[in-house]
Amino acid sequence: MTDTPLVLVANAGDGSISVFRLVDRTLERLAVTDGLTGCSTFAVDSVRGLVYAGVKGSEPGEPSGILTLELDRSTGRLTPRGRLDLPDGGMNYLALGRDGTLLLGAAYSGGYGISCPINDGVVGEPVSTIAFPNLHSVQPSTDGRFAYFVSLGADLVAQYALDDELRLEPLEPETVAAPEGSGPRHLVMNAAQDAVYVVTEFSGEVLHFSRDTTTGELAFSGATTVVDPARGLGHSVFGADPRENHFIWGADVHWGRDEATLWTSERTESTLAAAPVGPDGSVSAPRIFYETEPQPRGFALSPNGSLLVAAGERSTTVSLYAVDGDRLELLQQAETGGGANWVRFA
Repeated sequence: MTDTPLVLVANAGDGSISVFRLVDRTLERLAVTDGLTGCSTFAVDSVRGLVYAGVKGSEPGEPSGILTLELDRSTGRLTPRGRLDLPDGGMNYLALGRDGTLLLGAAYSGGYGISCPINDGVVGEPVSTIAFPNLHSVQPSTDGRFAYFVSLGADLVAQYALDDELRLEPLEPETVAAPEGSGPRHLVMNAAQDAVYVVTEFSGEVLHFSRDTTTGELAFSGATTVVDPARGLGHSVFGADPRENHFIWGADVHWGRDEATLWTSERTESTLAAAPVGPDGSVSAPRIFYETEPQPRGFALSPNGSLLVAAGERSTTVSLYAVDGDRLELLQQAETGGGANWVRFA
């Protein structure tokens, strides 16, 4: 991140991305770029001023794709530079690796994952494709040698090495099981790269996997509930309407300051909470739950962990909070757009 911090928010309902400038703990909306049909994920290369956004076809028969957008940090405008068509379905998660020369993607409805080279902002055709039901997220290791895909439909994390051509080579074993029916969704790795944490959609847990930093292999270490027990939420199942049934609907996960906490969101009751992480990597249940934007699918913390921005799928505003340990203080609500569901600092 360079210059004045920016916050980008995808508004899937409006097909747009809002860009805010963050000054003195205040969000100032600079611009809203339209024409990004169904945009619900993007990855930011702050060094090069590029944004890679997953979009759906805007016309009948037009395929989904990944747009390369140039970010003007002074005006907040996003200018299209290129597009990779995805005839097999759009991405639900995009992640960059290898200093911005690798793009990984996970497609939920299409049930496939990809690795693509990037050359001067141009996303090349996938050099590898993997397939698992309802893939929901993907992350590379910091050194760019490994990649991990989360399959909500199959309750697993798939693990791969990345070769010099960015091809995905399965580790042995190729997959590591999550608890049956948990619905693993999004993941983060710690700075030491010896642990992976996955938030689940159906059981409302954080799953802890230990990681061998040499081989890249994961091993399941345990699970901790991160939803508010006072809300009376039931365990969800695939295909059920969580709001109608008052079921758990876990969504996003991000590190807090100094990796002392893991922040998670739950959409049925629209809450945010921070789960303490011990020196041994173990996770404890949150103490406090905060109501936030309606149906908070996405949120993000500033690089130093002092601020949090949350978006709601049933809201047209985002909330800016000051963060102190596991506590939040609401500083501002700012207009963004319809169906906001993805937030990143840049």
